[in-house]
Amino acid sequence: MKKIAIPIILAAAMLFSGCAKPTYGEELKSDKARLISNASASDTAALVAGNTDFAMALYQVLREQDGNLFYSPYSISEALAMTWGGARNETEKRMADALSFSLSQADLHAAFNYLDAALASRGQDAKGKDDQPLVLKVVNAIWGQKDFTFTADYLDLLAQNYGAGLRILDFIKSPEESRRTINEWVAKETEQRIKDLIPQGSINELTQLVLTNAVYFNGGWLTPFDKALTRDGSFFLLSGQKVNVPMMNQTESMGYASGPGYQAVELKYDSGELSMVIILPEAGTLSSFESGLDGQKLEKIIDGLKANSVNLTMPKFEFDSSFGLKSALSTLGMPIAFSDNADFSGMDGKTDLQIQDVVHKAFISVNEAGTEAAAASGVVVGGTSMPVDQATVTLDHPFLFLIRDIATGAVIFTGRVTDPS
Repeated sequence: MKKIAIPIILAAAMLFSGCAKPTYGEELKSDKARLISNASASDTAALVAGNTDFAMALYQVLREQDGNLFYSPYSISEALAMTWGGARNETEKRMADALSFSLSQADLHAAFNYLDAALASRGQDAKGKDDQPLVLKVVNAIWGQKDFTFTADYLDLLAQNYGAGLRILDFIKSPEESRRTINEWVAKETEQRIKDLIPQGSINELTQLVLTNAVYFNGGWLTPFDKALTRDGSFFLLSGQKVNVPMMNQTESMGYASGPGYQAVELKYDSGELSMVIILPEAGTLSSFESGLDGQKLEKIIDGLKANSVNLTMPKFEFDSSFGLKSALSTLGMPIAFSDNADFSGMDGKTDLQIQDVVHKAFISVNEAGTEAAAASGVVVGGTSMPVDQATVTLDHPFLFLIRDIATGAVIFTGRVTDPS
């Protein structure tokens, strides 16, 4: 018998075909409360290391597209972790391999729960971009087909580890209204930065479950740039052409590293708990540098950051990105999850569900005051001595960047700027 297709959408949203009951505002919750996670330090470190490996493996696939690039590996990973909770047998194994999940089901979900809580605690009383309070939030929601039955164990897993209740929609009779409802929730949770996460046609009469995850960040720099020092300057594109863009400048003590073919700087956000790490390959070497970048190399670059006086010049930039991730995730090793051979029997006790698609959207804005970033995913289915020499880092050609949590090392957002104009 042909399986029901499970559409999955990422960007903080995940969609499945085949499931249970509420609309935006009406929620069916497990009677189990979200747990206060007691995940071990080693499990949390294993999750973070795996997510970094996944972030860089996905980057290797996505970098083939032209232009600017921005996504939240954390959002994608968490949305798919909720899906993985219902995977069994070969589907469970292949998804774990593709997503770099090295922990058992119970330990991985507990570690995500712990990490969510840790991130939510960051930046208390700190400032955000443009005089707003610093905000970093991760939220989840599940949307199920009216009268479709999910297993109690699966609903408990989502409630206890992800704080997600089941909202009932009627995908069969009202697919477009259901799509709008989910998109409105995502837009609300991302301060209207992520709109229309789930595209038209993604939800149909076969859809049974949509899992969504949204990440929103608004952080002010620990040391803001002086607007009076911002001047128009040249940024050299990959084509060799140049564009004139507003270039910010500051000379401050910050994390700095250099190595064969690159410079890196770390700009901390207010409270000092989160940072943006920027990696500038030598001009003309972006493609070759990217091709050799994996989780291990990224960790080495970050570990090499030491306090140094840096004269930094960097462009202001703002852009968004959107992806359909079915092909990328299949390339990474989980095509079975999208096929008739998929086994998500942990969701409904049957083997009649499969992922139809995974979608992701992300937004980034950087200026003198700080950074605003948002992403949504859906499945339809320091301490050392300061060097004497001042470093000069001029971001006048394509560069890579990431936003991370310093204490855990979690990479929340990853991106590339090839044209800040």
